[in-house]
Amino acid sequence: MIPVVEEDLCTGCGRCLEVCPPRAIYLEGERAKIEEEFCEECGLCASHCPQGAITIPWPHYVPHSERIVP
Repeated sequence: MIPVVEEDLCTGCGRCLEVCPPRAIYLEGERAKIEEEFCEECGLCASHCPQGAITIPWPHYVPHSERIVP
């Protein structure tokens, strides 16, 4: 899944730019932006963001016991 930047938390420090292998992140003003077409979905940006401003919207997990099987 493509990472999401929480703009109200992003300080524009640039750490995500430094760790992004395909260089899919750029700063627009003082906020990080992700170019989805270049993102490899590796998650390095999220794991290195000191502000916790980048998250990965993982699909909702439904425990096996709660699944409905026809």
